[in-house]
Amino acid sequence: MDPASRPVKLSGAVMAHPKRMKEAQRLADADAKGRIRVTVDPDPEGRPTALRTALVSWGCVPPDATHHLVLQDDVLLAEGFYEHAERVASEVPHEAVAFYAGWEARNGAVARLAALTGSPWAYTLQEHVPCQALMLPADVARGYAAFHEAHGEGWPYDVVVQQYLNSLGIPVRFTTPSTVQHDEVPSIAGNSYHGFRQATLFSGKAVEPSTYASPRFPVVPFYQYGDARCAVRRGTEWEYLETERYLRRAGLHDRSTTAFAAAGPSPLPERVSRAVWLTGFATGAVTAEAPEPEPSVAAAVMETLGPGGLCEDYTAAELLAMAPAVRDLALAALAEGRRAGRHGAQPAAPAPGAARVAVTGGERLFGGQLARLLEDMGLHAGHVPGLPEARDLDGVSSVVHVGGTDDTLLDDVLAAAESAGVERLVYAGSAAVYRGSGERAVSEKEPAGPPSDAVALAWWRQEERCRQWGERSGIPVQVLRLADVVGPYAPDSTPVRWIHLAWTRRPLSLNPRGMHQILDYRDMADAIGAVLAAPPVEAVLNVASATYGEEELAGLLADVSRRTPWERSEEAGAERWTMATELIANGPGWRPSASVVEGARALAQWYACDIHGDYDVP
Repeated sequence: MDPASRPVKLSGAVMAHPKRMKEAQRLADADAKGRIRVTVDPDPEGRPTALRTALVSWGCVPPDATHHLVLQDDVLLAEGFYEHAERVASEVPHEAVAFYAGWEARNGAVARLAALTGSPWAYTLQEHVPCQALMLPADVARGYAAFHEAHGEGWPYDVVVQQYLNSLGIPVRFTTPSTVQHDEVPSIAGNSYHGFRQATLFSGKAVEPSTYASPRFPVVPFYQYGDARCAVRRGTEWEYLETERYLRRAGLHDRSTTAFAAAGPSPLPERVSRAVWLTGFATGAVTAEAPEPEPSVAAAVMETLGPGGLCEDYTAAELLAMAPAVRDLALAALAEGRRAGRHGAQPAAPAPGAARVAVTGGERLFGGQLARLLEDMGLHAGHVPGLPEARDLDGVSSVVHVGGTDDTLLDDVLAAAESAGVERLVYAGSAAVYRGSGERAVSEKEPAGPPSDAVALAWWRQEERCRQWGERSGIPVQVLRLADVVGPYAPDSTPVRWIHLAWTRRPLSLNPRGMHQILDYRDMADAIGAVLAAPPVEAVLNVASATYGEEELAGLLADVSRRTPWERSEEAGAERWTMATELIANGPGWRPSASVVEGARALAQWYACDIHGDYDVP
């Protein structure tokens, strides 16, 4: 028998809190065959979390079930939903299926693309799995509890599910339009601060899909947390970047800017109208080759674009009042983007004679991201992972080495750079070289000798290796002492560790006297670009985007990830030094310009979702 046509035996559960038993029972009773049971939080007086009930809901799969469906108690179902779920299980028996895509999520943007291109299905991005209504093959559902117990560690429920399915290589598809809607009730799990949440596109009646083919879009423009961004697929990985930067890469930025100016004033706030335009224009550009979308569908999905991007900043009434203006502007941008995409584009290219830059060291993904950021600045840049040889640096003018504790790697980079005849080395080091400096501002003239702190000493020794190599080889060397980086793929640091604690609901122990400097990942690239564009005059330069007190930084990181309790600690030894950054401002002329909040949010999103790996769509 064809596996796709085997009989389906569906079972299911509604995850319920005792306060919502009436709503949960209504969802279960909607199944005329009585296959859905209500499972209740085993500790309803405990800290609100979906994780406890999830263990019960995924743990009640009957022995003869082929598929198991779990609903949350705050959803509404389309007419014919359970029959629809059975048909889907029969057609795609080995995949995970989500029946909801929220307008506030990256996957809501995928649903928008699916609707505009006429596809009733799409595969999710690498993001938390939409768990409002999720169906799994029964054997997969039975394995959830063991994975949860071994790997849950306090992560949000939808992230644990994503990690679990990734570990099995199971893709997640979702329906467009959604056949489940998010109900307008307060979040018992404490997620109400995420704001008014609904589906990107909802159908009140579940119909037979015209096809079960499911695309995965290589570029997904999305509007989230007030920012216009794009997800760009690179192999099995996703890069997330500002939509303006994507449009520059695609050679469409000037057309977008000109068309936006010609569109005239909008009743929306300037920042909102610009982000809406960018998202609509990029959406049009990436769907330019698809047939013209059905007007009512285009209007519906563009009307939800603004609420999805702004739901944490505005009330439901405010969002609904803004929606028509968002729709009209987004539709105009969509049409302009489609025209621009059809007429072709001239992708940006490095300026003639631009210096070729090689990025070495650091983690593979971090180094690759830095090279792309430098490329976006007009430099001919590339990443050389692993141990480089002279041929890897052939034609390279400047090497940017991301420092660390691997002396062997550094020695190989220096040897290859010298053999290749590079003209310059920029060593991207760490502000940790100042550890143990006490309560004061520190300048690039320090430390005068080997530091006593072991971590500081390790960084200082790498700097010394570079300086001594430069004196011997005659190749100019500049050292950048970087504050803790925030952004995707960021190396281990206080912000990374605190993000982990916040996501896994572990308390932070904070010293109110502590001080921290952080560096947005885009500011890091801009600073390196500014240094490479200026003569190599200064041997050492401090680089930081912003300075925060310990509690202030903890609050920022909690706002972009998950709110978590913290405890005050008055222990002695809190780091209070801060780097002076006047030298890089007065010399190469660099000053921070990126939004640190955006950088911190990008770090949090990466750490919760993308760090756990991706799967290939079969």
